[in-house]
Amino acid sequence: MFVLENGDFAILGKNITEKIIKDAVEKLRKGLITDPVWTAKSSSEFTRLYQPEEFDEFYKKIESMISEADKYKENIFRNSVDAGQIDAVKEHLDMVNFVDAVKHQGVIRLENSSNYRRLFDEYFVAVKDLNQNFDKNIDLAGNKWLFLYLTQSLDKKTMASFEVADIKNRTGKISLNLNLSTINTLEFINFEQYIKGQGQSIIIEVQPIDMLNNMRTFVNVKERLHKAGHDILLDATSIEMLQTLNIKSLGFDYVKLFWHDLMEEYNPESEDIKKLFEEIGVNKIILAKCLGENAVRWGIKNGIRSFQGPYIDKLEVAMIQKHCPNGKRCTPNDCLKRKKMISGYFRDMCDYKEILDRNLG
Repeated sequence: MFVLENGDFAILGKNITEKIIKDAVEKLRKGLITDPVWTAKSSSEFTRLYQPEEFDEFYKKIESMISEADKYKENIFRNSVDAGQIDAVKEHLDMVNFVDAVKHQGVIRLENSSNYRRLFDEYFVAVKDLNQNFDKNIDLAGNKWLFLYLTQSLDKKTMASFEVADIKNRTGKISLNLNLSTINTLEFINFEQYIKGQGQSIIIEVQPIDMLNNMRTFVNVKERLHKAGHDILLDATSIEMLQTLNIKSLGFDYVKLFWHDLMEEYNPESEDIKKLFEEIGVNKIILAKCLGENAVRWGIKNGIRSFQGPYIDKLEVAMIQKHCPNGKRCTPNDCLKRKKMISGYFRDMCDYKEILDRNLG
């Protein structure tokens, strides 16, 4: 057995079968089910069985992995934003046209097997776009703690972009992922007044770490939002997290449960899962990051009716192209890109923007 520099194991031996490897991986998966590395990829990506006659291919694979590891190290140490660059980044953000960087993604609710409605739209900053505008060699999100500091500026810029956004035909609820501290700023008050003037209300998506680190602020923000007729959503949760937190007592209006393939191991008939969802309120649960039909089917089996993610985007685009007179002239990718934008030249190239925003369920 050889341990590579990137932490991988290369095992040479006799009588190593695919079943032996599969069983070993399954044991690891069950022991590391909460690790985001396992939830982000299929377990098949972590193993590869080579036969003796494939040794040349195996050797080339090792060389390729070493090369990729060197590139990864280079990115980690060279490309992550550091404290000395923060002022420059903030100055750059002041010059960026945030309308081009803000995107939105719908959350839909299945009413029945052939009909849905858009529950709300989530608006967010595409950090990759900011990277391209600022410096392609710097990863703004590479340093977690400095990026959290930058999000305070991002919050304000995102809210300001709505003054020129085309949202009049969108759903009645606007969702943003904001820091709790942002809710008490003048910028949020101005944003709130603008949204109300459009006849819409706000959903604030809260990160679990922000809530747990600022529980007193969270309680005050929740009361303030509810009093103003807005909603609050707990973002980025897992089943394990929902089993730990007393969600009902925290008073959330919505809870986003992030999908990963390992969730299929939870029995849909499980009384524990059923009881957990009932205690939270299954109508409050949104199954997010749905990559395929299997995620939606799992959600439906467990009583969930609200969904978000790339698979949902594809369903909406298919419906848009079905109703749009130019549906056959645009590619699905172009249609999706225009749909996600709130303004800008590329969106304006669409001759039927009202269809992009219409609830076509």
